[in-house]
Amino acid sequence: MVLLAAAVCTKAGKAIVSRQFVEMTRTRIEGLLAAFPKLMNTGKQHTFVETESVRYVYQPMEKLYMVLITTKNSNILEDLETLRLFSRVIPEYCRALEENEISDHCFDLIFAFDEIVALGYRENVNLAQIRTFTEMDSHEEKVFRAVRETQEREAKAEMRRKAKELQQARRDAERRGTKAPGFGGFGSSAVSGSTTAAMITETIIETEKPKVTPAPTRPSGSNKALKLGAKGKEVDNFVDKLKSEGENITSSAGKRSSEAATVFTPPINMESVHMKIEEKISLTCGRDGGLQNMELHGMIMLRIQDEKFARIRIHVENEDKKGVQLQTHPNVDKKLFTTESLIGLKNPEKSFPINSDVGVLKWRLQTTEESFIPLTINCWPSESGSGCDVNIEYELQEDSLELNDVVITIPLPSGVGTPVIGEIDGEYRHDSRRSILEWCLPVIDAKNKSGSLEFSITGQPNDFFPVHVSFLSKKNYCNIQVIKVTQVDGNSPVRFSTETTFLVDKYEIL
Repeated sequence: MVLLAAAVCTKAGKAIVSRQFVEMTRTRIEGLLAAFPKLMNTGKQHTFVETESVRYVYQPMEKLYMVLITTKNSNILEDLETLRLFSRVIPEYCRALEENEISDHCFDLIFAFDEIVALGYRENVNLAQIRTFTEMDSHEEKVFRAVRETQEREAKAEMRRKAKELQQARRDAERRGTKAPGFGGFGSSAVSGSTTAAMITETIIETEKPKVTPAPTRPSGSNKALKLGAKGKEVDNFVDKLKSEGENITSSAGKRSSEAATVFTPPINMESVHMKIEEKISLTCGRDGGLQNMELHGMIMLRIQDEKFARIRIHVENEDKKGVQLQTHPNVDKKLFTTESLIGLKNPEKSFPINSDVGVLKWRLQTTEESFIPLTINCWPSESGSGCDVNIEYELQEDSLELNDVVITIPLPSGVGTPVIGEIDGEYRHDSRRSILEWCLPVIDAKNKSGSLEFSITGQPNDFFPVHVSFLSKKNYCNIQVIKVTQVDGNSPVRFSTETTFLVDKYEIL
């Protein structure tokens, strides 16, 4: 078999993308493709057509043709097998078989074509190997990047250590009433530059200090402003590196479930008395309907940063009607909470801990009642002649909720190409490496409580389960809120701030 060229063209013979495997001029290939539609007999159906010099082996693809131009003495059976592989490659890189989409991914297609044919002869490769070769996933590159990031982190740590030395030298000089020592060979200019550098470093550190909430188990110290994150956490180090380079970093919901709590941005104006209300939901539904299990855990965490507000009482408003089970901390006066909905210590003379997160109230809800499902997901795959047509719908049942960064993840069969999207509310991402389709919705609330997604792809109905859902919300599911904080002595009100987070631990449709 000698393959001269592979091309995608319109039904009028216009070349969209073409790859020649032997020496051939542009005029020659354009002339061959322009003559191709005129050679086809509309009264009969064939997969090839011949001229005196070449053979065209083709396959219609909606409004386009996938065409292989070979010599007349090539093996037609091998040609047809090669043509099928070419036709399967195109949907891997193009969402739709349209001229604009083919043009946008022309280089990806040419690289894939080169993996199939070399010097006019078919290579022994399959679709999965082609995808691996074109992605060019290099282990050496990953190692190089990891080493470079480690070096950058070490350099940054050294920079902080030097900045701390400059700052300490400046403070010691101020206490002695002398000028800070210079670190250069230019006399007073070096002294001035060193002092300026120390002042700039101190300003940066003091500016970043209010944005950081120290870890609950780590006691506060004199140098806590320098600890922008827990050691060993690559995410914090990476974000810290970007901040130092002047990037504007915002919170992301890229990590779901338990990691979402660490990514969520803390309130800008954190008062001396701060409450964090956090809820996590774990839910499992059947694909044919019915709630198999739903469990929700919530907690109010108290953090006090000023000792004069350590003896306080928290007024809680509980408007939940779902039947949650409440439990207070052992040191909290349970009788006072039951009768007056006040959270206070059993011994009013004692104080709450300072600069540490203390769980004062937690609650739990476990049910199989379908009406309690916050967001229902219906997935309907139905077999068709060419594969499966999948319809997915969502509906918000709790109108009071506002869900942000909602991602509905649908598994796909591997090695079958890109799904053809029909109707969609929101956006989607197709990850061919992980064989998943992510349906992304920025906000679901009472104004946008329902939506649908339709797509088609080769596969069986069981291939599209389990469906996973993730989201974040600044409104909690159980209507439990802190409405007021007062001091034990005098019952005077105390300014406080709250941070509410409702996130997913597990949310799946089996």
